[in-house]
Amino acid sequence: MSINHQARKRFGQNFLVDQTIIGQIVAAVAAKPEHNLIEIGPGMAAITEHLIEHCPGMSVLELDRDLVEFLGEKFVGYKDFVIHSGDALKANFEDFFDGRELRLVGNLPYNISTPLLFHLLKVSHLIADMHFMLQREVVDRLSASPGTKAYGRLSVMIQYHCRVNPLIPVPPESFRPAPKVQSAVVRLKPHKTKPYIAENEQLLSQIVSQCFQQRRKTLRNCLRPYGEHLDIVQQQIDLSRRPEQLPVRDFVMLSNLINQQINRT
Repeated sequence: MSINHQARKRFGQNFLVDQTIIGQIVAAVAAKPEHNLIEIGPGMAAITEHLIEHCPGMSVLELDRDLVEFLGEKFVGYKDFVIHSGDALKANFEDFFDGRELRLVGNLPYNISTPLLFHLLKVSHLIADMHFMLQREVVDRLSASPGTKAYGRLSVMIQYHCRVNPLIPVPPESFRPAPKVQSAVVRLKPHKTKPYIAENEQLLSQIVSQCFQQRRKTLRNCLRPYGEHLDIVQQQIDLSRRPEQLPVRDFVMLSNLINQQINRT
């Protein structure tokens, strides 16, 4: 396959070409031969060709069938290199677990980054770490603190599951074609022991989602569907606050209090 592959808008392709940034990403990942390394959306292999030198048995997951063919030809000499053709949003990442924790890397298409992160949270217990190139705005949301404009559902749920470490700012000119937004590389490291434990993680997710759909309202108004339980909750959490003012710890406490009340009825 020709190296002059044209980026496809329908796949959200923006190929990383800045060798300095590529080197910084490879250094941050610090891959070793024994790692279970999976790159999502390797594209033209700008990062892959460096990672594979450190981890020859790595895997890649690529949606574009033309690029699957290209990758197979480019790395034909690496007998342990595995190419998976498919959509990361539909992939069962449990299938990648072979007793070794997953290490995920990717320059993610911006149009799937948030849903993919939520998809990966379902298997966070199998993941050692994730190094992703994302839109800078998304990285800001991942690491946002309570009381800031960027703080929302994504902040709470990612921080509940992971430690967030923004690493490398990446300007548009680092890509071909250049996107119209700033980018950044972030490291997400799932907690081995969560700082705060939700008794019902599905309920926590539902409550956080419901609250940030109405982020300008008070918690009491956001939580009306749980109205019969709120008098007890109010004794420990100030429900006159807005969702954006509540730290992760308090969202977990809130969901646990409601969960306990539900189980008593």
